[in-house]
Amino acid sequence: MAVKTKKEETQSMIDSFKEFKETKNIDRTTLVSVLEESFRTVLAKIFGSDENFDVIVNPDKGDFEIYRNRKVVADGEVQDENKEISLTDARKIEKDYEVGEDVSESVNFSKFGRRAVLNLRQTLSSKILELEHDALYNKYKDRVGQIIAGEVYQIWKREVLIVDDENNELILPKSEQIPADQYHKGETVRAIIDHVDNENNNPKIILSRTSPVFLERLLEGEVPEIADGLIAVKRVARIPGERAKVAVESYDDRIDPVGACVGVRGSRVHGIVRELDNENIDVINYTDNIKLFIQRALSPAKISSINIDEENKKAEVYLQPEEVSLAIGRGGLNIKLASMLTEYTIDVFREIAESEAEDDIYLDEFSDEIDQWVIDAIKSIGLETARQVLNAPREMLVDKADLEEETVDHVINVLKAEFEKQ
Repeated sequence: MAVKTKKEETQSMIDSFKEFKETKNIDRTTLVSVLEESFRTVLAKIFGSDENFDVIVNPDKGDFEIYRNRKVVADGEVQDENKEISLTDARKIEKDYEVGEDVSESVNFSKFGRRAVLNLRQTLSSKILELEHDALYNKYKDRVGQIIAGEVYQIWKREVLIVDDENNELILPKSEQIPADQYHKGETVRAIIDHVDNENNNPKIILSRTSPVFLERLLEGEVPEIADGLIAVKRVARIPGERAKVAVESYDDRIDPVGACVGVRGSRVHGIVRELDNENIDVINYTDNIKLFIQRALSPAKISSINIDEENKKAEVYLQPEEVSLAIGRGGLNIKLASMLTEYTIDVFREIAESEAEDDIYLDEFSDEIDQWVIDAIKSIGLETARQVLNAPREMLVDKADLEEETVDHVINVLKAEFEKQ
């Protein structure tokens, strides 16, 4: 097997760097600067200084030249061999040199030995990696919040590795995947660029398909009025893969923002719903009137009345008994999304008829059948009477009062039994 000479090895490194330039889009000025810096680093290690060397790099041709500049001194007066050359040695280069003149001598890098060549290779590799990291970081740092399409390259338990059209690696963590997503190597996946980490100059591009911004960008792509600035997406709340609520506002009185976003027979949202694994999307009109906004957010339920605590950002919503289940939604999704969208904690209550209120009973009177700590937990969320508890959703008692489902069922059964006696 043929063995490369040191000169061939060095030239090979220049060729490799040239190829790197073409694939990673490194500009010529940066390329020349990095090559020169790499040579100077090695020269400084060999001679203690690189200040009297000229390094000329031509990456397009894959060659380079190195010249050492020294001053001619009389024989026997050389104090620094790196910066000075004796008259006799100078005249071996050119016969007419005189003391005091400058000598510029071409240097064959390969004569410095295999270790110098190895040092150069390592220095180049290190700087190439650094350049690659810088290029990747600079490419993506200003693209956070944009949608990108990439190809699935590797699938792991906790994340999926995706590559872009330049084979840059992008990470889609499990936590940022829609639960029903199924990935296969080679398929194209769309996601939002969520953030870019650059710890120790090792950039990691993190993608997300669960971010509310992903849904917002998908809407921008499907609804021209949003892209044109005629409609604004004011707020987005998502439970990925299940359901989402979007509040929109029109800046043109002639445009119905909800209708424009949904499209004729849902034509504009159908593609988005498919992209999000059949995530249902509710679009509502945004308003600064918080009572009206909460009412719209709880749609399709019809609200009877609302009490607002602006300081603590809480809302008590009262509904007819048949509307409560609509307000809460399957698995509590509707009320949860409404709270996320409005940024208010929403508590739902059934309206109590006057006849029911007259025969109501305070919870403390049930202390012989219900533990006092349970009564105190329920009272801590604003429920003081039996009717109030029975008219509050079961899910609210479990979540807000932080009680076990069995405990809540026991309380409800005790209270119901009391009114059945009456």
